[in-house]
Amino acid sequence: MKIVGLITEYNPFHNGHMHHIKESLRITGADAAVVVMSGDYVQRGVPAIMPKRIRAEMALKCGASAVFELPVCYASGSAEYFAMGAVSLLDSLGITDFLCFGSECDDLDALERIADILLDEPAKYRILLKKQLKNGLSYPSARMQALSEYTGDAGCTAILSEPNNILGIEYLKAIKKLNSRILPYTIKRAGAHYHDRRLSDEHLSSASAIRSLLAYSGSVLQADRFGGTFEDTSFSGILNELEEQVPSCCLELLKDYHRVSYPVYQNDFSIILKYKLLNKRPENLIRYMDVSEELANRICGQLDNFFNYKQFCELLKTRETTQTRINRALLHIMLGIKKADVSEYISSGYHSYARLLGIRKDRENILARIAKESSLTLLTRLSDSQNLPAAGRKMLRNDILASNLYTSVVTDKYKTAYQNEYKQRILKI
Repeated sequence: MKIVGLITEYNPFHNGHMHHIKESLRITGADAAVVVMSGDYVQRGVPAIMPKRIRAEMALKCGASAVFELPVCYASGSAEYFAMGAVSLLDSLGITDFLCFGSECDDLDALERIADILLDEPAKYRILLKKQLKNGLSYPSARMQALSEYTGDAGCTAILSEPNNILGIEYLKAIKKLNSRILPYTIKRAGAHYHDRRLSDEHLSSASAIRSLLAYSGSVLQADRFGGTFEDTSFSGILNELEEQVPSCCLELLKDYHRVSYPVYQNDFSIILKYKLLNKRPENLIRYMDVSEELANRICGQLDNFFNYKQFCELLKTRETTQTRINRALLHIMLGIKKADVSEYISSGYHSYARLLGIRKDRENILARIAKESSLTLLTRLSDSQNLPAAGRKMLRNDILASNLYTSVVTDKYKTAYQNEYKQRILKI
């Protein structure tokens, strides 16, 4: 059996994701698709709009064979950490033959050339990068300009300006760095642009557009969709708009769990974040991932101006620091994700367990293959974690805490019954 690995967030699942699964199986000739998916927090440094098990169920019903959770320290990391965490997990499963990812350019050779340069970092490239950073550019912009100058190819700028291309390059770097046997493939991202907040007439809308629509939750539809006007809309109206944008089984789940388990936003965590910040000093904050000394000082200096989570992120933004970097930094403080811990996980081999969220019943033989081929502990229940090494137990404790915090926010917001992460069961479709 040939296995293709997919690295995803499904925030939420839509037609473009189903296209990705089908095309990945087709072009690789794989028999099954194994998914590594972000849990309750995503790479932009924000909570997912809905819980991980709903998103995993959507994936399983739409063609995925099994869904594994990407530990939160990687899922909420920069593109490099996110990619390395996900690729190393797929590689460590011992059964993954291919990795297929979407990209805007659909040019694997071009992406691999850039990946080689960024991985090797030739001396001339490093000099150019330092020059651009001294000019005050953010790291992503400086890297883009340095690479364009180094190669003499203005096309590099276009490639590095697109989010899926950037992640694709990081996946390729990770495969090379791990000396993995996984063969990479890419398919062209279909439909709307990643950041497009309007629904697509081609029925391939971005997750951003779908989240934007779901955000209104049946109350007021705001200006960014209707050119400055305000219109009341029912949730049934929202579902009607989404009918051709998401698979029918996903539409049913959106209907069943609305205002029971989702939508969830940054601002739902506002008081938790403020509590975490109130008893911190700059020297404490710099222990957390993505928090620089300068950002730590700015956080403490602006704390009296904290109104809510999202507003505080925007308040901290500067020309040199991207909004996403600030999102991630504050999320890491809230979840207790420290630089020293992540360094320990990496030096210990990135992973010591693979946590299964769900599997199709007709593909359960995949688990037997993993048990035979992988050195990782296959976690189908948390009680199986007792024999993990110390770094693995620490990582898992952080994952459980992050999920329990997310669930606590959901249950408080929608007044539903709380279910501890230890009591959650594997999905079987």
